[in-house]
Amino acid sequence: MRVLLIRLREIGDVVFTTPAVRALRQHFPDASITYIVEPVAADVIRSNPHINDVIVAPRTHLMADVALGRRLRATRYDLAIDFHGGPRASLLTWLSGARVRVGYEVVGRAWMYTKRVARPRALRPRHAVENQWDLLAPLGIPGPDRTLWPVEMPADPAATTAMAARLSRAGVQPTDRLVVVHVSAGNPFRRWPQGSFAEVAAALASRGGDARVVVTSGPSEREAAGRVVEDARARLAPAARDRVLAIGEFSLAELRGLVDRATLYIGGDSGPLHIAATTAIPIVGLYGPTLPVRSAPWRDRSLVTESVEITDLPCRPCDQRVCAPGDFRCLTHLSPAAVIAAAERALGRAKIDLQSP
Repeated sequence: MRVLLIRLREIGDVVFTTPAVRALRQHFPDASITYIVEPVAADVIRSNPHINDVIVAPRTHLMADVALGRRLRATRYDLAIDFHGGPRASLLTWLSGARVRVGYEVVGRAWMYTKRVARPRALRPRHAVENQWDLLAPLGIPGPDRTLWPVEMPADPAATTAMAARLSRAGVQPTDRLVVVHVSAGNPFRRWPQGSFAEVAAALASRGGDARVVVTSGPSEREAAGRVVEDARARLAPAARDRVLAIGEFSLAELRGLVDRATLYIGGDSGPLHIAATTAIPIVGLYGPTLPVRSAPWRDRSLVTESVEITDLPCRPCDQRVCAPGDFRCLTHLSPAAVIAAAERALGRAKIDLQSP
């Protein structure tokens, strides 16, 4: 049996399909499973043990997609599942010519599928993993269980080794306790103020001599990460300033290796948070226009997760196109003190002490 899976666009969206990928492998143990992904998220599933082949499809032009469609059709897939539902993903699903094509009931494109699943347009208080899992129902696969089917991204040994070497060059000792603070998000509606991140980084770095705070960001916000590091260091005594550091740009696989080395991850609702969720480390997630019930880490509930949000705003959640109040209050009113308290709770629940022994 040949199975084709399609999920385009962002990192977190691809991470959220990995529980379904595992379930499909268990349901079709002898199947050959191919996954189509765009370059930005390819590392998420490149080493996934349940996938036989990964097709990286950059967004270029229609004729390239038509050519890819011919290649897919020649493979003669038995089943294609479109986890995305956008115009390009729908087209590729249809072009594949798979005997069974599963997708969402979307206006103008539902005819491209042989099995259609309802997708309400309203923003529901329901996790994205569950929304994508709906596409497995026509196959007779039971509902999702985050203990049995957590999000997955296997560590890459080479990337982990490269990250360890980079940390060593930055002066991080094997006994140091790392806190990863990710200060950017691809969506500007999900960016917490840089000064707030700096306050949190400085507070955690002041805990003790073995505490190190690594500030990370996406490629487009390297300067922002540098400003956060500079601001955080300015808030610390001179002897403690080297406890806050930036280590430059890195791949998603290297980020996965960094998080494995950490004792705590702090960041907004973006792809790196969901990569962190594929590990067992404690996580503090910051939620502005999005809701934790929709996008909090999907993993065993015994693992430590803290979600920080302002719950009494009538404009949450929103479609992230226009800020109705105009001041992004869902994030700007989120205090550093609340995030520091959440970090302390997470460390306490995990029985981790950042203080020097």
